[in-house]
Amino acid sequence: MVNYCVYQDRCHLEVEQKMREFLLIPEAKDEILLYLMKENYLNEERFTRSYIRGKFNIKNWGRIKIKIHLKQKGISEKLISKCMDEIDEDDYRKIILQIWNNYYNRQKGLKDYQKKSKTIHYLISRGFEYEEILQSNSS
Repeated sequence: MVNYCVYQDRCHLEVEQKMREFLLIPEAKDEILLYLMKENYLNEERFTRSYIRGKFNIKNWGRIKIKIHLKQKGISEKLISKCMDEIDEDDYRKIILQIWNNYYNRQKGLKDYQKKSKTIHYLISRGFEYEEILQSNSS
């Protein structure tokens, strides 16, 4: 389990799911979890910050999509909010604008309002907030 956690930051839920693959008694699972946390192999805040940076910088996900996926991994709302400072506001707006331009310009044979509507819908599906999309596009 140490190797599993060293390879990549993991959350408690992922470690518990991995341990289900092994036939362990509940006390052994608890001992392993305690050891991993005590030795700092398992750290929810570090995992959350790493996850946010990765999904934003590599996959270009918006805050909403990141938040939903973290909740599915059992991360608390409070910790998610605390760690969202990993996303720089200026970078966030630049990504929205970059995705907007790429997606908008790829659409052919549509009227401007249709392109704009489809682009807004696409950005929302990527997890960006409607208000942020409008703000970034107007500046």
